[in-house]
Amino acid sequence: MLATLIVLALIFDFLNGLNDSASIVATVISSRALNPRPALLLTALGEFIGPFLFGVAVAKTLAADLLDPGAITLEVLVAALIGAIAWGLVTWYLGVPSSSSHALVGGLLGAAISAVGAGVVIQAGLLKILAALFLSPVLGLAASFLFTKLIFLVAGRATRRINQSFRRIQVLTAFTLALTHGSNDGQKTMGMIVLGLLAAGRLDSFQVPLWVVVAAATGIALGTSVGGWRMMRTLGGRIIKVRPVHGFASQLAGAVVVLGAGLLGGPVSTTQVLSSGIMGAGAAERVNMVRWQVGQEMLTAWLLTIPTTGLVASLSYFVLTAFLS
Repeated sequence: MLATLIVLALIFDFLNGLNDSASIVATVISSRALNPRPALLLTALGEFIGPFLFGVAVAKTLAADLLDPGAITLEVLVAALIGAIAWGLVTWYLGVPSSSSHALVGGLLGAAISAVGAGVVIQAGLLKILAALFLSPVLGLAASFLFTKLIFLVAGRATRRINQSFRRIQVLTAFTLALTHGSNDGQKTMGMIVLGLLAAGRLDSFQVPLWVVVAAATGIALGTSVGGWRMMRTLGGRIIKVRPVHGFASQLAGAVVVLGAGLLGGPVSTTQVLSSGIMGAGAAERVNMVRWQVGQEMLTAWLLTIPTTGLVASLSYFVLTAFLS
């Protein structure tokens, strides 16, 4: 069961990189700052390095603040990952940007409540996690809007040659964003594996072994290197027609929000932050430039994530325990 958990955690990690790579490189590719393959490889490098740099605050939040530790079993963790992976595969196939963070939280809630009951949920920790998940897109939109307005104020009279400068800077912001994303999202996989090691009696206290960090970093980097092309089309052109200034502003805003949340231990969705950031950058130039219908489709998917993954995880838990018994 522990081996199954580790394999599923790394599959989730891979899908996380596959899905979220779109949000990081879509604007870089659309603005022609980089070609697709170099953009993905640069992002994959940042994703691999990120988990080693910024601590394990997010992993500790998921491991200790959401559920009563005594109720966390290998069966609960496996069922939670099945729910999260199933949702990730569905949204990847449909090309709809989704939140792996929401999916994992929903899976953990559904499986744990089915196993023990609603009393297993630590309400203060749940509120902290939900606040990070739902406030981060708003912060991403607002920060990107302000950055874009500031850029237009400072460089509004510049010639078109300034686009070349924005394209060069985008390479740096994309790599920075990959570092912060690898740190925040890689820690979710680390947290699940460490919880499994604790439940199996292989660890006495919460600590992240080096091999877990290496495994999580490798999984998310490999997923990123493959690239979620369906989501790239959505983020790179369906929301707004991305120009270098939009790509730079949205990526800078995303890096600030994701890094800040990671240092504070708040799990966030990079896809949501970047998607809302693209909307903010477009709205800063002209509100009707944004195809808000696409945003409504993404919002619907985001709102469905936690209840849907919770239901799948709940069913998976009952099937798993019945099979084992």
